[in-house]
Amino acid sequence: MIVPAPFADSQFVTISGHRMHYRDAGAGRPVIMLHGNPNWSYYFRNLIDSLKATHRCLVPDHIGCGLSDKPADRDYPYRLERRISDITEWIDGLQLTEPVTLVVHDWGGMIGCGWAVEHVEQVERLVILNTGAFPLPKQKPVPWQLRLARTPGLGSLLVRGFNAFSEGAVRSCVTRRPMPADVARSYCAPYDSWSNRRAVHRFVQDIPLNEQHPSWVAVSKTAQALHRLQSKPMLIGWGAKDFVFDDHFLAEWRVRFSQAHVRYFPDCGHYILEDAQEELIPLISDFVRGKEIS
Repeated sequence: MIVPAPFADSQFVTISGHRMHYRDAGAGRPVIMLHGNPNWSYYFRNLIDSLKATHRCLVPDHIGCGLSDKPADRDYPYRLERRISDITEWIDGLQLTEPVTLVVHDWGGMIGCGWAVEHVEQVERLVILNTGAFPLPKQKPVPWQLRLARTPGLGSLLVRGFNAFSEGAVRSCVTRRPMPADVARSYCAPYDSWSNRRAVHRFVQDIPLNEQHPSWVAVSKTAQALHRLQSKPMLIGWGAKDFVFDDHFLAEWRVRFSQAHVRYFPDCGHYILEDAQEELIPLISDFVRGKEIS
């Protein structure tokens, strides 16, 4: 596996028997950043660089992702409930003495908000980036890309055999400009074999689309408790050309958090920190530092 440099701030911790990688950069009030799929902590590299002079940036790779262990199915359930448990165990182990700013993207929203609603006193503010923390909005159709990746047999061949989900993301999840080749290689680097792409596929399969799905209870529980976070300052950065987390999801966030500061980027896609980095990273950094956002 070709690992992008530098990762001088890499740390490893054992979570329920598996080694989890995380970046621990800078010093000051803590900022926890949680990635989604098919992704890893590399997604937040520029935001880390912007914040580490004033804040302690704590950025894990979920089990099965990035530089973390990639266990077999018999050794790890690859379900939302376990993901929330992993992050809870990791944060508890950090023994933080100050409340955190939580930055979430994609699956990081369901995982991070699942933790946050049960630890409201530990949350200072939230940054929401093209994600959800509730079931698929009723008006939102399931994208064909997800349906294809969830198709038995064919989905495994495409996602784990041809790496179509990761390779497709670095092309289709940026819409303002093409992703540079070296950056695209870094996104895909941890997912270089059938075995190492297990979590990429399991995340797709774990999307709870109905009440019969094993993760429906976990996401519904989080959705029902999101109101506990209404007093927390929130910044929403949104790429309009996201084919999954589109305006249907943004509308749900607006209803639930009418006081949130929203920055909408009509020409940007799912990888919003790549597409809108010039505008959004300084904005997030100001928000995290407590500066007034108009």
